[in-house]
Amino acid sequence: MPQTPRSRRGMVTAPHHLASEAGLRVLRDGGNAVEAAVAAAATLAVVYPHMTGIGGDGFWLIAEPDCDPVAIDASGAAGLGVSREIYGERTAMPWRGPLAANTVAGTVSGWDMALGLAAHWGPPLPLSRLFEDAIHYAERGFAVSASQAELTAAKFAELSPVSGFAEQFLDDGRPPAEGGVMRLATLGGTLRRLGKRGLEDFYHGETARMIAEDLMAAGSPLTAEDLTRHAAKIRLPLQVPLREARLFNTPAPTQGLASLAILALFERLHVEEAEGFAHLHGLVEATKQAFLLRDRVVTDPAFAVENPQSCLAPDALDRLADAIDPRRALPWPAPPAGGDTVWLGVIDAAGRAVSMIQSVYFEFGSGLVLPQTGITWQNRGTSFSLAPEALNALTPGRKPFHTLNPAMARFTDGRTLVYGTMGGEGQPQTQAAIFSRYAFFRQTPQQAVTAPRWLLGRTWGEDSVSLKLESRFDPGLVDALRMAGHAIEMVPAFTSQMGHAGMIVRRPDGMLEGATDPRSDGAVAAY
Repeated sequence: MPQTPRSRRGMVTAPHHLASEAGLRVLRDGGNAVEAAVAAAATLAVVYPHMTGIGGDGFWLIAEPDCDPVAIDASGAAGLGVSREIYGERTAMPWRGPLAANTVAGTVSGWDMALGLAAHWGPPLPLSRLFEDAIHYAERGFAVSASQAELTAAKFAELSPVSGFAEQFLDDGRPPAEGGVMRLATLGGTLRRLGKRGLEDFYHGETARMIAEDLMAAGSPLTAEDLTRHAAKIRLPLQVPLREARLFNTPAPTQGLASLAILALFERLHVEEAEGFAHLHGLVEATKQAFLLRDRVVTDPAFAVENPQSCLAPDALDRLADAIDPRRALPWPAPPAGGDTVWLGVIDAAGRAVSMIQSVYFEFGSGLVLPQTGITWQNRGTSFSLAPEALNALTPGRKPFHTLNPAMARFTDGRTLVYGTMGGEGQPQTQAAIFSRYAFFRQTPQQAVTAPRWLLGRTWGEDSVSLKLESRFDPGLVDALRMAGHAIEMVPAFTSQMGHAGMIVRRPDGMLEGATDPRSDGAVAAY
């Protein structure tokens, strides 16, 4: 079992080691947790382009010592010209191409707002310094990761015809080889320009002009006005108390409600031992109840009927917990949701903590690459429904449902925990797995992240609602779950299907403990 890294001055964990190192370099240069997170996020946008980019959305939880966190919603809405009519006779949103690029990218606005919130922490580092590593890798080259190579090959048929994709991400018309050198010079130039002119240039300046021109030329319904109208927003996080900690997550339109509900329901089951039937069955059944709740409630807050925080009231959670059978599985025909994402966490020497997540949704998003900026645009709008009566019906100016949700916890003994993962439908489940192992069953952070995981439903764009288990689980446990009515599908050990998780804990004495996922290309960087 890999050991848990520890340090006292600062720690970064991200799903690519170069991003973790970029964040650590900022901390060493006197930067704070938010500045380190922006540096890591910008680097991920270059070296992990299949998972994230500045053409996507993001969400943040930021906490100063002894204070509850604040949330940032940096997600974009559908363009004002985006309506059901432009999709003709389609019955579902397209996954790829210009009509899938129908929501504004909010990630850069989130970076801007987060840096603004941290401005009073001390003299800021210039943007050009925060983007230094990202620009270097974009212009000088980076090694193609195994997951980028594999996903490019797996999705080659649907991505290669999309405007700009082949020119940016293919090698002579073929998927790149693992370990090959890739350069994204145009994207590097965009980061240089943003570093010089400021992040607002993405929505109001020269960068915005080029983005709007390229979107229109490709056939996307987004316009310059849609970019100008966009702004990140500060939100009040959702929260729920447990016996030893208070958990925080992002509010609608994210599925943070589900992540909190799973753990609150599981605590009510009074499971006493890790890794046995009661642990896995309990979390899976809690997931089903939480997803049913989520699918009834979560939408753009401007269109919501129910308040998600009220669904976390003790009596409401008690009723859901009573619906869980400790011995039998609830039949599970519910439709799943996919997505590819990056989560990263930072805690600095002063105890300021960041949990943030950003994504272009499916691998490489819409696949649409804008030639003047090198930006890959997200396909988050595929979460909309073309049925007018649906909870998340496509409406001009409306935000889609988001699988993204970064997590944070404050323990009664003074510990602070930031944690999260990529993985679409699997995000709340993996959060529940790693938090329960660490907080309820006293595993170390790295043990909790490395241990075998499960996934109810699908991720990575596969149509399946089975309960997937990594092959490292005990065969006796697998048999017990089958006997209880779970539809089991075994998958390889350390598969990326189970997400790229991470966590950082700050103890009351200032010691930092971190974990990164062996399923990713990540690392914990600390000093």
